[in-house]
Amino acid sequence: VIRPAAVAGMFYPAGRAELTDMIAEMLMAARDTVPAEAPNPKSIIAPHAGYIYSGPVAALAYARLTSPSIERIVLLGPTHRVAVRGIALPG
Repeated sequence: VIRPAAVAGMFYPAGRAELTDMIAEMLMAARDTVPAEAPNPKSIIAPHAGYIYSGPVAALAYARLTSPSIERIVLLGPTHRVAVRGIALPG
């Protein structure tokens, strides 16, 4: 079961195609700024929502994760709408 997006259309486009295009454009622009010899990051702190405001900044961070030598990514993020005691994990 996939939960519908709670804020689609508010901070990012509601339509799948429009959102996909928006993210692709931001990542393409960001990749052009990452030097080929740049080392792989050990950690990244990046904005994760509100693409209309912070998408280009997030894309700069995520563009660093395209190296084929990166084997694992651990993603941590806050809950926004419901308080959680401890940590929430997928099943």
